[in-house]
Order: sequence, then structure tokens, then C-alpha cells
Amino acid sequence: MTQEASVLLIEDEPEIRRFLRTSLPAHGFRLYECSAGKEGLIEAKARNPDLILLDLGLPDLEGSEVIRELRTWTSTPIVVLSARDQEEVKVAALDLGADDYVTKPFGINELLARIRTALRHAARPELEAASSVFIVGNLRVDLGRRQVHVSELEIHLTPIEYKLLTTLVRYAGKVVTHRQLLKEVWGPLHVDEGHYLRVYMRQLRNKIEANPAQPRHLVTELGVGYRLRAE
Repeated sequence: MTQEASVLLIEDEPEIRRFLRTSLPAHGFRLYECSAGKEGLIEAKARNPDLILLDLGLPDLEGSEVIRELRTWTSTPIVVLSARDQEEVKVAALDLGADDYVTKPFGINELLARIRTALRHAARPELEAASSVFIVGNLRVDLGRRQVHVSELEIHLTPIEYKLLTTLVRYAGKVVTHRQLLKEVWGPLHVDEGHYLRVYMRQLRNKIEANPAQPRHLVTELGVGYRLRAE
């Protein structure tokens, strides 16, 4: 089963939220939503989404302030949604770190195309580091298709399990610390909650290891973190 990408919508217009609440899940995305900038910043840290859709005209913060704050700690792609179509506004948002800009009103097909493009661009460093398909032993992770196979059998992972595995794929062969994994998979609010990592690592091993008690792929580096064997 293909893994869903998660989208955080920061938008105060109820009509837009209703439209995307129906449209995005129908096209395979998990949607989180909020209606104000400060709440959006909190949700971004808590949810650590794959992509953020951001309205510029929020009731409490300018969208530009939200972009500026997000870019102090995350490279998650940001697609701006705004009724402001002036070129200088678009350029300013992009210069601050937005990945794309969609002018309201917009069609769902256009928005989906922009989302897919932003997600592909965000995946490029990962693909360059580990190639689009990572294979070691009987484990095959297709990053482009978001699919995982063990001995040719497709394995269904939860979104968090998948994010944990692909983070380890990105650093294959290297030790990744507990804190780094918690930050990249769960977000910066959870860097001290090691029990999250232990629970999900156990679940992940149960799904991809022939003998979870003696893992072949997901190796524990005692007191430090985990390493995905690259050979």
C-alpha cells in the first residue's frame, strides 16, 4: 500500500478549509488544519507534516511571519495560498523560503500538481543520498512510490513507521542519534520523548525483520541511537 503524505493547512477561510478537507484526502493525502498563524506554528512542530499549505492573510500573524519562523527550524515545503496576486508579494514569499505560490481562486488539479512538485523537490536530497530505491538484503524501499517490500512481499507501514524507516534510509550505514530521529520524525517538541522511538522501532522491526529480537537491518547502537545497515 502506498504511504500517505501529510499536509498541514493554515487557512482562516472556512470555505477553503471545507473544500480541501474533502479534496485532499480523496487524493491520498492526510490533512491537518488550523485557522491562525500561531496555532499553525504549534501544529507544524507537533505534526511535522510533509508539506504546509499557508494562507498569507491570517487573523493573527502575517503569512510572511509564519514562513520566516518556519524556516528557522524546518525545510518542509511550503505552498502559499493567497488572493494577493501582485508579483512583488509572490517574490517576497518565495524569497522568505516558500516553495510555491498558488493564487485564489484555484482548481484542485492545479493545487495537486503544485503539491506533487513541491514534494518531489523536497525528496531530491534524500533520493540523491540513497537513490530512489534503497535495497539491502531482502529489504526494498522505493522512496519515489513510498512502498516497502520484504522478500517481494509489500509491507504496510503506518505514516510514522514509514517516516522513521526513510529517515534511517537517508543516513544508511551511519548512526542516527535518538534525539535526531525524534526531531526529524516527530518534530522538535518531542526530542526528549524517547519512549516514542522505542515503541515505533519495535513495531518497525516486527514488520521488516525475520527475527526482531536479533535484527538484521535495524541495529541498536547502545546509548546513542540506531543504524540501518547499508550492506
